[in-house]
Amino acid sequence: MTGSAPEHIVVVGAGLGGLRTIERLRADGFAGRITLVGGEDHAPYDRPPLSKQLLSGEWEPDRVVLRDRRGLAELGVTARLGTRAIALRGTGVELDDGGTVTGDAVVIATGLVARRLPHQPDGVATLRTLDDALALRRALGTARSLIVVGAGFIGAEVTCAALGMGVQVTVLETLEVPCERLLGREVGALAARLFTDAGADLRCGTRIGRLLDGRTLELAGGTVLSADLVLAGVGAVPDLSWLDGAGVRVNDRLACDQRGRVVGMAGVWAVGDAAAWWDPAAGAHQGGEHWTLTTDRAARAACDILGTEPPVAGPPYVWSDQFGLKLQVIGRTDTADELVPLHGTGLAGGPVQGTVVGYLAGGALAGVVSFGAPARFVRYRALVAAGAPRAKVLATIG
Repeated sequence: MTGSAPEHIVVVGAGLGGLRTIERLRADGFAGRITLVGGEDHAPYDRPPLSKQLLSGEWEPDRVVLRDRRGLAELGVTARLGTRAIALRGTGVELDDGGTVTGDAVVIATGLVARRLPHQPDGVATLRTLDDALALRRALGTARSLIVVGAGFIGAEVTCAALGMGVQVTVLETLEVPCERLLGREVGALAARLFTDAGADLRCGTRIGRLLDGRTLELAGGTVLSADLVLAGVGAVPDLSWLDGAGVRVNDRLACDQRGRVVGMAGVWAVGDAAAWWDPAAGAHQGGEHWTLTTDRAARAACDILGTEPPVAGPPYVWSDQFGLKLQVIGRTDTADELVPLHGTGLAGGPVQGTVVGYLAGGALAGVVSFGAPARFVRYRALVAAGAPRAKVLATIG
């Protein structure tokens, strides 16, 4: 940050990105005022367990809390939870309670909201917040059947929890395989096998014509399906409607430079899923709904605000606990032009579990996907970060 050091920093969004920004600010010696604005009444909590341990009943809500109100107070944070930002005027954040909080710097970390299906009726469940997860857990406790629209990570994790409760599950996916955009067609077929082997009725290449009510839908071909419960697990969109007319966006995310500064908005940074940072290697602004990417960028933005040394960013990493194994993805799988089986025989029709696949782009390792082989997966982190050549990757397989 140019000029004098900030005295007051406003963080909008009380999720992982907002909290990690605050923690880094304090760790790097910032002693000024920090105000945290959060639309939910809850203290900052971790979202990945919502569709896993919390939904299955293994955990209760206290286990997902990242830092409670007392912990925020110990950080010297003024927490305005249950208060939504409705507009940004310079570095002044207007709130839905009629107030305005103005800082020398503003960090936008409002994340995502669940994407809705066209004309989605009341009664169709979504899963994005802690309250969503608790409501879905209660509903699954009495349901006998469930339709999941979308076979991504949320769809897979909810399917696992529902099957574990004895609920019959039908999964509808528009693409030809689950997670096709992330995994590709060939590896996505392994994810499909996880659904069917677990007993779910997975229907890929299926389009929904319309939702008739909260429990019934009609497919594009005219088939009507009903269940006790319908879940829309079709992704999420950035929570940025409160910024309409206030700044520049790229593909509905806030366009930022390499340091997290929002393009065209002086004194404003953005981190987390609502931000698209400039990637010189790709020559474009890049988002990414990754837990570790959010943590890395939060630290880097905090350092930029204070003028301290930022951490070295690692490759993006995401994981999902589903069907009794951990699915792990590191790096950029979407840029690959070659797949290399590293471990296991899943691609040849063998067991899915234990399969590790390398994604090469131009002969260099761009990403790795692992199905239930964390010990083997970890050896490829440094190789992905270095963009190791094909020969070096193959030499590591032994």
